[in-house]
Amino acid sequence: MPELSQDAERARAPLPFGVAEVTGPSMVPTLRHGDRLLVHYGARVKRGDVIVLRHPFQQDLLVVKRAAERREGGWWVLGDNAFAGGDSTDYGVVPDELVLGRVRFRYRPRGSERRSPLAVVGWALSSARPVLSGRSASRRLRAR
Repeated sequence: MPELSQDAERARAPLPFGVAEVTGPSMVPTLRHGDRLLVHYGARVKRGDVIVLRHPFQQDLLVVKRAAERREGGWWVLGDNAFAGGDSTDYGVVPDELVLGRVRFRYRPRGSERRSPLAVVGWALSSARPVLSGRSASRRLRAR
């Protein structure tokens, strides 16, 4: 169920931005294992945003989820991959103090299997993208 490497916490230093690495499948197709994220710590969160938070039961574990709904006591968060679990359907509402920031940008590192010029061009065109709340919202979120 871990979503971010522990380097994310160290990268949080005094600057409002940090880099985190995704581990796990819970945000597929928006984010994939190995993606790097630019996180805006302390940013205002709104419905549909991809956010970084501390796990409610293991607060040394950082996770990335989508803020689905504002509820009494905090945020109801969901992963974009309904089959992966590890979201508010398992642990309930996430208190505001556990929400650390909003994901602004996603970067996919180039895999070693991409060697042909066409594959490199395809990677270059799709590797870096802003993570937007409206256009990248999953079907799971829109269906609620």
